[in-house]
Amino acid sequence: MTTATPSPVTERAAALVADRRPAAEALGRGLAELVADPPAFAAALHDGLAALADPEYLEGERRIAPGIGDLHGVRWPLIEAVRRGFREATRRERSSGWLEIADRLLRERELEAHWFAFGLLERLVDDDTERAWQLLRRASRGAGDWITVDSLAHPVGKGVLDEPYRWAELEQLVYSPSRWERRLVGSTIATMPFIDRRRGRLPDVAAHGLGLIGDLIGDDEPDVQKALAWALRSMAGVDREATTAFLDAEAERAALSADGHRAWVIRDALVKLDAADGDRIRARLDGIRRRGGAPATSRAAGIASRFGDGILGRPVPEPPLT
Repeated sequence: MTTATPSPVTERAAALVADRRPAAEALGRGLAELVADPPAFAAALHDGLAALADPEYLEGERRIAPGIGDLHGVRWPLIEAVRRGFREATRRERSSGWLEIADRLLRERELEAHWFAFGLLERLVDDDTERAWQLLRRASRGAGDWITVDSLAHPVGKGVLDEPYRWAELEQLVYSPSRWERRLVGSTIATMPFIDRRRGRLPDVAAHGLGLIGDLIGDDEPDVQKALAWALRSMAGVDREATTAFLDAEAERAALSADGHRAWVIRDALVKLDAADGDRIRARLDGIRRRGGAPATSRAAGIASRFGDGILGRPVPEPPLT
C-alpha cells in the first residue's frame, strides 16, 4: 500500500491553517469578553476574520459556489478554531445576550459572520428556543448559496430533533419558490444522524425524512437534487430496509416516465445500499438521463403549480424579536 503525496496546494493550506490557528482561537476567546456589546462583538469578529483571510481560498470558494455573496475568504478549519475558542471561553457562561449578537451578525455583509452566528443559534435553540428559531428561519429565507444552506442545516436539524413538531415547518419548505430553502430540507435530513447519534438515528427520523424526500424528488434544480441524494445516503444508515424500498419504488416511477431528475438522485444514493440492491436498481434506470430544461416532476412542484405562484411557497412572516 502506498500513501499519496500531498499536493503543493494542500501542503500550503495545511501550513497556513497551522500557522494561524492560535490567532483564530485567541480571536474566539477575545470575543467572549464582548458579549454585552453586540456592535463591538461584530466589529472585532470582522477585523479578526479579515486578518485570517486567504485570497487563494476566497477564489476557490467563488469558483465552487458561483454567485456566493461577500466573503473574507477564511478557511473552514480557522472558522472552527474561532468557534472553539469562543465555546471554551463561554462554557460556563449563560447565553443571555447571544440572541442580539446573532441578530447583529446575520446583518453583516460577509457570510463568515453568518456562519459564526449559526453556531450561536445552535446553542440558543436549547436556551431561547422560539426566538432562535425565528432567526434560523430568517437566515434560511435569505440564503443564496449551498455553503450557507448546508451550514444552516446543523442548527435547524438540532431544533427539529429537540422539538419534533418542527418537522411540519420543514414540510412547508418543500413548496418554497427558493431552491435554497428546498435544498435546506435535504441538507437538514442528511445532517440529522450526525447531530445526535441516538435521536438522529431513530426510526421516526427515517420515516419523516423519506416522506419529505418523496415530496421533493423530481425537483429540477441540481442544488436540490444533490442534497436529496445526500439525504438518502444518510437515511440508508438509519433504516436501510426502508430506504431500499423507497428507492425501488422511485426507480419504478422514473423508469415508467423516463424521469431524469428522479433517476439522477436515485443513482447518486445507491452507493449506500447493499451491492445487489444497488445493482438491481441501477439496471432499472439504464439509459435514463437528465435533460436540460425538463420541468420538475416532484409532488411538491405539482401541488405548488396548482395553487399558483407562492401561495404555499411564501412562509408566514415571523413575529419581531422581543
